[in-house]
Amino acid sequence: MGQVIFAQLVTLTAGASPGEAGAPLDPWKLVLGAGPVVMFVLISLVVMSLVCWFIIGAKIVRLSQAARDSAAFLRAFWDPELGNVWNVRRLEGLYSGLGGRRSPIANVYHAGYVELARVLGADRQSQQAGGQKHYGGDIDNIERALRRATSSEVMRLESMVPFLATTGSTAPFVGLFGTVWGIMSAFINIGAQKNASLDVVAPGIAEALIATAIGLVAAIPAVMAYNYFVRRIIVLTSEMESFSSDLLNIVRRHFLAG
Repeated sequence: MGQVIFAQLVTLTAGASPGEAGAPLDPWKLVLGAGPVVMFVLISLVVMSLVCWFIIGAKIVRLSQAARDSAAFLRAFWDPELGNVWNVRRLEGLYSGLGGRRSPIANVYHAGYVELARVLGADRQSQQAGGQKHYGGDIDNIERALRRATSSEVMRLESMVPFLATTGSTAPFVGLFGTVWGIMSAFINIGAQKNASLDVVAPGIAEALIATAIGLVAAIPAVMAYNYFVRRIIVLTSEMESFSSDLLNIVRRHFLAG
């Protein structure tokens, strides 16, 4: 069917004389004069593209800041001047220096420190009352707190990113729908006018193809940005998991050692 339509268009083009050729088609005029269905498709694709660009800009800023702040916190955490000296005062100094805006790794440390302080406070009260410690359960509580904080940070980093994947997978099909509808309308118009000249065929076909073009324009940056952000989030997640393991080892050796 497509080959027949293409052959007809070629025949019409070859048979058109210079005098029959109309004025050059203006894409903007075609867009403004599109039918209601095609116009709705075009507006939807433009809105999706604008939202994607907003997400791309916001995520670039957010992930860059997260990576920069996490690196700064890790330098403070692994201060070479303090070496392997770990005590409550050192952890308290790190906790007090977190501030309001914290990196993902700093938030993980915040959750672990709060749980460790609770455990040490409970152990202190238990010792004063003549009780015993339960180190295994204490470590498990801290590990769960670190895991919850890591999951929360990953969800925060991934917010709005799925919309990029949705746009990348659906925008071409939305544009294709607009193209199919536009071509169908063009042939209905040909049948109504009983005229298959280029002046009748070309505007409808060109208008329909614009929908596919805009769909690709919306989808390609969304897919590229999605893959880029997923990679950066994986790196940050791996850093948080490694930090959680290191913090648990420090807690086992220096604070809850039996």
